[in-house]
Amino acid sequence: MSRSGLGAACVASALVLAACANVPAGPSVMVLPGQGKPFDQFQHDDQTCRQFANQNTGSASGHANQTMASGAVIGTAIGAGLGAAIGAAVGQPATGAAIGAASGLLFGTGAGASASTATGVAVQQRYDNSYLQCMYAYGNQIPAAAPASAPAPARAMPSLPPPPPPAPMRSLPPAPPSGPAPPPPPYI
Repeated sequence: MSRSGLGAACVASALVLAACANVPAGPSVMVLPGQGKPFDQFQHDDQTCRQFANQNTGSASGHANQTMASGAVIGTAIGAGLGAAIGAAVGQPATGAAIGAASGLLFGTGAGASASTATGVAVQQRYDNSYLQCMYAYGNQIPAAAPASAPAPARAMPSLPPPPPPAPMRSLPPAPPSGPAPPPPPYI
């Protein structure tokens, strides 16, 4: 494959993979109509709040796509440079550059996809939070998470046997005689 063909393939692959970045298409949370609210009003609230959430996360959604594409482009460039350097060492810089660019594209796209996924998750959370706040402000019901169940009562420990009786006391050495202490031995 020629250098221009490889470059075009790298750019096309990066663009195709960049289109796969995960951005919110809608809320991933449940909201119920408010007490006595007609369904058509609930649908109007839903559309309004989806637009509100999109406005709050619009630039972050585009960032997820840019992260993926830039990872692929940077990986390809670094791979081509390293491949050319290694190829030059063995006398075939063009082949080394082509192999390096291809492997750099794969690894760069993988790294970009990973970063894009993390960005997509954060964007989805921001979208959901904006959507929930808006729907709540319009009087709709936000189901709460189920409370954590109470911990199970502690089971009674089986009764333990009583400790063994104390060991009998040994006899102590006799007490020293009463009276003044004897003089110290002479110093020689």
